[in-house]
Amino acid sequence: MKVVFQTVHDVLENYKTAIFNKDVDQFLASFSSDIHMYDCWDDWEITGISVWEEIVKSWFNGLNDEGVFLKTDFKDVVVEENSALAFLHCAVTYAAHNKSGEKIRQMTNRFTFGLRKINNSWVITHAHSSLPIGSETGKGIFNLK
Repeated sequence: MKVVFQTVHDVLENYKTAIFNKDVDQFLASFSSDIHMYDCWDDWEITGISVWEEIVKSWFNGLNDEGVFLKTDFKDVVVEENSALAFLHCAVTYAAHNKSGEKIRQMTNRFTFGLRKINNSWVITHAHSSLPIGSETGKGIFNLK
């Protein structure tokens, strides 16, 4: 059965829950089949759900191998929407916890999402993840916020 996201915030809640549970299918339900993404990790650009699925599987498998789970938190969420399109930007913090619940690391990225309503459900059709770059080091700044 196809999940229906009535609100943009439902998409974000699903995103968080799916990451915590490392549930690939649940996570991918937040995205359209023609997802177009600019990610700050490894690939300049990702197009299509099948490419994104392989990356997500690898990500979640790595978390399993490491024995950690991620708590995801959205801050400063700004949403503009009409009946068919939505645009949002926010800071997303991923905090890795070990099995005893101790936080062992975290990072914060900036995200912009473009969403479209398809069959009465919001889905992410474009995502852009970024980090500010230190002008002196040329390296990404992971916890500026």
